[in-house]
Amino acid sequence: MKATIERATLLRGLSHVQSVVERRNTIPILSNVLIEAQPGGALRLMATDLDLQIDETIAAAVDQPGAITVPAHTLFDIVRKLPEGAQVELSAAEGRITVNAGRARFTLATLPRDDFPMIAEGELPTVFELPAETLKQIIDKTRFAISTEETRYYLNGIYLHVVDEATPVLRAAATDGHRLARVTVARPDGADSMPGVIIPRKCVGELRKLLDEVDGSVGVSLSNSKIRFDLGQAILTSKLIDGTFPDYTRVIPTANDKLLKLDPKSFMEGVDRVSTIATEKTRAVKMALERDKIILSVTSPENGAAAEEVPGDYAAQGFEIGFNSRYLMDILNQIEGDSVEVHLADAAAPTLIRENDKSPALYVLMPMRV
Repeated sequence: MKATIERATLLRGLSHVQSVVERRNTIPILSNVLIEAQPGGALRLMATDLDLQIDETIAAAVDQPGAITVPAHTLFDIVRKLPEGAQVELSAAEGRITVNAGRARFTLATLPRDDFPMIAEGELPTVFELPAETLKQIIDKTRFAISTEETRYYLNGIYLHVVDEATPVLRAAATDGHRLARVTVARPDGADSMPGVIIPRKCVGELRKLLDEVDGSVGVSLSNSKIRFDLGQAILTSKLIDGTFPDYTRVIPTANDKLLKLDPKSFMEGVDRVSTIATEKTRAVKMALERDKIILSVTSPENGAAAEEVPGDYAAQGFEIGFNSRYLMDILNQIEGDSVEVHLADAAAPTLIRENDKSPALYVLMPMRV
């Protein structure tokens, strides 16, 4: 195999594929990236951790077609440190690959292409397209609520499913048991018979990074066990979480009759300031609601106390309620407008937060005892 490629092009491709590769592997080939020089003047890069696979094709001058696997992180670090504008020559023979750029020369050990595992062969039955911006919105407005608790593995991802309402919709939801994030978008053509699927957290993170470089639409194809995203130059394929996502609709309150309207920016800044003295363990902030006035307060036995009054539009009966300040700020961070509605019931009931009743996103936050 022999090919020459511009450093910036190679670096961008390797930055995408190497982030899928785990730092520690019991199977040596999983530490490697597959490099395939194709006759038409393209270099194919592929990496996998057996659950997630990325396959990217970039332009290169190919002198001799062939394929080999190379340690992914080492190659990425080499290319990253090469001078800008350098032409990188890759040539592989006899179990070694040589990387030449200007006066620099590196030789790395390789493993044969035939040992490289493929998880992503074959067509998937459900196929549709989503605008890249819509996919970004789905991820950004839900992924902060994905659970990191490995014992509840079925919550370690975003649940994507279709709902037949008056206008059929595609919904994405994530929850960790303390908060819930849900986004609703128009159902794309071809998604009508798709199964409900749970997209793993790692796949969501890699997809979001790749979306920054995509204009237009992303092809989505899926089955009960796999999902594939066609992003033009790159194709990301992932196994899905094999589990049943809970019926989250039951925790979305419908009878919360106390309405608080706020400016999300000033409210978030107030929460951020008073939570400075909250301890890492509790992070609890108390909201005392009175007519058109909210007093935020934090009391910490170790650090002292803090309080701040923030403006708000509230006309119902006054009461006190507590929230985890970080969870509250995660939600407020997603509000793009200059007003947010907080629908409350009492100090123990789930609270509904949304921009307004037309907003595609809604959030549910469980209160804390304070």
